[in-house]
Amino acid sequence: MTESKVVKNLMIDVFEYPHIPFWFTIKQAIMVIKKSIIETEKCFHPLAILIFDEKYNLLGTVTMKDIMKGLEPRFMRKPTEVVQVPDEESSLYVIWDTLFTEESKLLAEKQIGDIMIPAKFFVEPDDPITKAAYIMISHDLGLLPVLADKKKFVGIVRMIEIFDELSNVILKE
Repeated sequence: MTESKVVKNLMIDVFEYPHIPFWFTIKQAIMVIKKSIIETEKCFHPLAILIFDEKYNLLGTVTMKDIMKGLEPRFMRKPTEVVQVPDEESSLYVIWDTLFTEESKLLAEKQIGDIMIPAKFFVEPDDPITKAAYIMISHDLGLLPVLADKKKFVGIVRMIEIFDELSNVILKE
C-alpha cells in the first residue's frame, strides 16, 4: 500500500545531486551542469541544480531554462512584447541572430542567486510519498526538498521516483 511508503525510501541524498553556493556566477553554474549532467550523461530529472548558502542551507534551485532566461531576458518575451516590423504587415518576429550575444556573456557573470527559484515547500523523511506527490502536483514542482526536523536539509525527492512508485500500485496485479 502506498501509505506505508515514505519519502526517505525514495529520496536522493543531498551530496548525490549537483549543487552550488548562491554566490557562484551563472557561468560557473553552466560549467557544473555541463560536467555533472551533460558530460557524464547522468540524467537528473528535472535538469536542475540546488543552490545553498554558506551554512549549507538550501535556498532554491536553478534549471537550464532559468539559466537561459537569465542570460537572455528577451528570449522569453510574450508575443505582445516582441518587436513589430513596420515594413511587414503587422507580423511579429524576433531577430534570432541578435539573441545570446556579447550581452549574454556579461549577464553570465551575475550571481546564480539572482535567478534561482526559492525553495518554499518541503517534506520530511517520514512523510508518506502521497504527501510529496500532492505538494509537487499542487505547486508544479519536479523536485522537492526533504528536511529533517523541519530544518536540516537531507535530500530531495523527484517526481520521477514518486511517479514510478505510485504507478507500480496501479500496474500491480
